[in-house]
Amino acid sequence: MDIAALVTWVITALGGFYMLGTWLARGGARSGNSHLPVPVVFGHFALAAIGLVVWIAYLVADKDTLAWIAFALLVPVALLGFVMLARWIPVHRARTAAANGPVQDGPVQDGPAERNFPVAVVLAHGLFAVVTVVLVLLSALGAGGN
Repeated sequence: MDIAALVTWVITALGGFYMLGTWLARGGARSGNSHLPVPVVFGHFALAAIGLVVWIAYLVADKDTLAWIAFALLVPVALLGFVMLARWIPVHRARTAAANGPVQDGPVQDGPAERNFPVAVVLAHGLFAVVTVVLVLLSALGAGGN
């Protein structure tokens, strides 16, 4: 279960890197070009990255305290992720409404930077994040016989 958590965490991180790169490339860090607050975006990223490093340290050292620290770091990561999701949904709906139908392919030049996030990436990132949190918690609890 420990390795499964690592795998899901890395997959989650890859989706997050893609969205962060898209957001930065479209000017998300510039004032007024995003509905996602810069501290929330970078706080989410930083805490998730630190948690992943702690999880890897747990895998190497096999110290239960590190598993609990990694889980504790995931709690604010998840909360910040939900904040960003709640702010992204209206942006996505506005893009869909503006297109008078399905979401257009390709980057959008106008509007918030997060308007360019592919729905599939957002959904996959969230799904793998939830699975990661559950696996890390189960591992910290000792389920699955470390």
